[in-house]
Amino acid sequence: MSGTRVATFPASHPYLEAVRPAQVRPAQVRPARVATTDTPWVPHPWWDPVELARQRAAVDLLHVHFGYDHLTAEQMRAWTGEVRRLRVPLVVTVHDLRNPHHDTADLHDAHLSELLAAADEVLTLTPGAARAIAERWGARAQVVPHPGLVTPSPRLPRPTGRRVVGVHLKSLRRNLLEPDRVVAAVAAGARVAGGTLVVDVHPGAADRPELAGVRRQAAAGELQLHVHDRFTDAELVNYLQDIDVSVLPHRFGTHSGWLEACRDVGTGVVAPDCGLYAEQWPAIHSYGNSEARGLDVGSLRRAVSSALIAPRPAPADSGLRAAERDVVRRRHAEVYRRALEAACLAGR
Repeated sequence: MSGTRVATFPASHPYLEAVRPAQVRPAQVRPARVATTDTPWVPHPWWDPVELARQRAAVDLLHVHFGYDHLTAEQMRAWTGEVRRLRVPLVVTVHDLRNPHHDTADLHDAHLSELLAAADEVLTLTPGAARAIAERWGARAQVVPHPGLVTPSPRLPRPTGRRVVGVHLKSLRRNLLEPDRVVAAVAAGARVAGGTLVVDVHPGAADRPELAGVRRQAAAGELQLHVHDRFTDAELVNYLQDIDVSVLPHRFGTHSGWLEACRDVGTGVVAPDCGLYAEQWPAIHSYGNSEARGLDVGSLRRAVSSALIAPRPAPADSGLRAAERDVVRRRHAEVYRRALEAACLAGR
């Protein structure tokens, strides 16, 4: 295992840094234009089967996480076919059962069908996701929980008094439906609990018609509206520490790194029941929001009020999170070892 060259898809992401075993080194990716912190969704150049074949000698194992939204089902089929032809071991971590960037489930389902059929090893983050993978694709997925990603920053004590709930709308991804109704319900729940609502959004989405109600509420002084570029990692930590509760406003999704960051710094979470967020962190406050049933406004109001009234969670124990991360890295090392050994036995 020592010195094993693993190409991850995407090539760069905080989650990948958190789970990478010490004895593994990232494969040298060429061409060099890959995802970075500033441009996280640049497609990996090795999604091109021709480029993957050209770089075969530079890699021992492939590990797919996410970042294949741009591929058609036919392109994914061609890529997995090339992986088989090249006889390179493939590990797949299923982060999303329902892609938050797609209007419908069809394309992501097709992607997973191809990836899971070609994979030597399959991982996912929660038992519920593992059950769904077994039922829908007949694949056995090992559960390796999401590790902690961030460390609280030293901050001055916050003033006592009214508590703050935050809704970050980002750039209005496809899974964020009816944002005006979501924000209005959060505002109502915050008022009941005597709290303040802060809404953040990226510049490209701030003037969208879906946010007309949010802009009216901001103009009426019913909430604070902040328009800004994507947070850096440090800015995200500071933002989460400056609010008491973060609301995930999604209509569909599966797991959340944002939730894990809240858990790390001790920010309460209100999350929809459409995904497996409660399996990541049982301390969340759930509300109804799913593709099958739509938004349950009353349950969202109640969840926000309950979360604001409840004591703020303590930040995760840093020693415990470090130990959890060590276990996650060992599990990845074991998975890589098995995949490489199986490839050797198969003559690959």
